[in-house]
Amino acid sequence: MNQERLMKVLLGPHITEKASICAENDQQIVFKVATDANKAEIKKAVELLFEVEVDSVQVANVKGKRKRFGAIQGRRSGYKKAYVQLKAGSEIDFTSAVE
Repeated sequence: MNQERLMKVLLGPHITEKASICAENDQQIVFKVATDANKAEIKKAVELLFEVEVDSVQVANVKGKRKRFGAIQGRRSGYKKAYVQLKAGSEIDFTSAVE
Protein backbone atom coordinates (compact mmCIF):
# COMPACT_ATOMS: atom_id res chain seq x y z
CA MET A 1 0.00 0.00 0.00
CA ASN A 2 1.46 3.31 -1.02
CA GLN A 3 1.17 6.49 1.04
CA GLU A 4 -0.97 8.27 -1.55
CA ARG A 5 -3.65 5.59 -1.24
CA LEU A 6 -3.49 5.66 2.58
CA MET A 7 -4.05 9.43 2.57
CA LYS A 8 -7.32 8.96 0.65
CA VAL A 9 -8.75 6.17 2.84
CA LEU A 10 -9.93 8.33 5.76
CA LEU A 11 -12.58 10.89 4.78
CA GLY A 12 -13.09 12.39 8.23
CA PRO A 13 -14.23 11.72 11.77
CA HIS A 14 -17.85 10.69 12.24
CA ILE A 15 -18.94 12.65 15.30
CA THR A 16 -22.29 11.61 16.75
CA GLU A 17 -23.68 10.88 20.18
CA LYS A 18 -23.06 7.17 19.72
CA ALA A 19 -19.48 7.84 18.56
CA SER A 20 -18.73 9.93 21.65
CA ILE A 21 -20.06 7.15 23.90
CA CYS A 22 -17.78 4.66 22.10
CA ALA A 23 -14.84 7.01 22.57
CA GLU A 24 -15.43 7.33 26.32
CA ASN A 25 -16.21 3.72 27.15
CA ASP A 26 -14.28 1.60 24.64
CA GLN A 27 -11.41 3.85 23.42
CA GLN A 28 -12.91 3.65 19.90
CA ILE A 29 -12.83 6.43 17.32
CA VAL A 30 -15.32 6.44 14.44
CA PHE A 31 -14.26 7.55 10.94
CA LYS A 32 -16.02 7.85 7.60
CA VAL A 33 -13.86 5.93 5.15
CA ALA A 34 -13.71 5.25 1.43
CA THR A 35 -16.21 2.62 0.32
CA ASP A 36 -13.49 0.42 -1.18
CA ALA A 37 -11.19 0.54 1.87
CA ASN A 38 -10.44 -2.62 3.85
CA LYS A 39 -9.46 -3.11 7.50
CA ALA A 40 -5.72 -3.31 6.84
CA GLU A 41 -5.72 -0.03 4.88
CA ILE A 42 -7.77 1.73 7.56
CA LYS A 43 -5.42 0.53 10.31
CA LYS A 44 -2.30 1.70 8.47
CA ALA A 45 -3.89 5.04 7.53
CA VAL A 46 -4.82 5.84 11.15
CA GLU A 47 -1.37 4.84 12.38
CA LEU A 48 0.28 6.97 9.68
CA LEU A 49 -1.82 10.11 10.08
CA PHE A 50 -2.27 10.24 13.86
CA GLU A 51 0.88 8.39 15.02
CA VAL A 52 -1.02 6.07 17.39
CA GLU A 53 -1.18 2.30 17.79
CA VAL A 54 -4.37 0.61 16.57
CA ASP A 55 -5.63 -2.51 18.30
CA SER A 56 -8.52 -3.47 16.02
CA VAL A 57 -10.81 -2.16 13.27
CA GLN A 58 -14.49 -2.92 12.68
CA VAL A 59 -16.29 -1.65 9.58
CA ALA A 60 -19.95 -1.02 8.82
CA ASN A 61 -21.65 -0.20 5.52
CA VAL A 62 -24.41 2.36 6.05
CA LYS A 63 -27.14 2.27 3.43
CA GLY A 64 -28.58 5.53 2.15
CA LYS A 65 -32.09 6.40 3.24
CA ARG A 66 -35.01 6.77 0.85
CA LYS A 67 -36.42 10.29 0.87
CA ARG A 68 -39.46 11.93 -0.71
CA PHE A 69 -39.90 15.52 -1.76
CA GLY A 70 -43.57 15.71 -2.67
CA ALA A 71 -44.06 13.45 -5.67
CA ILE A 72 -40.33 13.08 -6.31
CA GLN A 73 -38.58 10.12 -4.73
CA GLY A 74 -34.87 10.10 -4.09
CA ARG A 75 -32.18 8.32 -2.17
CA ARG A 76 -29.30 9.59 -0.07
CA SER A 77 -25.93 8.11 -0.84
CA GLY A 78 -24.55 5.40 1.42
CA TYR A 79 -21.17 5.40 3.11
CA LYS A 80 -18.78 3.20 5.04
CA LYS A 81 -17.65 3.87 8.58
CA ALA A 82 -14.91 2.32 10.66
CA TYR A 83 -14.75 1.82 14.42
CA VAL A 84 -11.05 1.99 15.29
CA GLN A 85 -10.03 0.68 18.72
CA LEU A 86 -6.82 2.19 20.02
CA LYS A 87 -4.31 0.40 22.22
CA ALA A 88 -4.08 1.42 25.86
CA GLY A 89 -2.26 4.71 26.28
CA SER A 90 -3.01 5.93 22.74
CA GLU A 91 -5.32 8.88 22.21
CA ILE A 92 -6.49 11.08 19.33
CA ASP A 93 -7.51 14.66 20.13
CA PHE A 94 -9.59 16.33 17.41
CA THR A 95 -10.06 19.57 19.35
CA SER A 96 -6.42 20.68 19.33
CA ALA A 97 -5.33 23.08 16.61
CA VAL A 98 -2.98 21.85 13.90
CA GLU A 99 -0.13 24.19 12.96
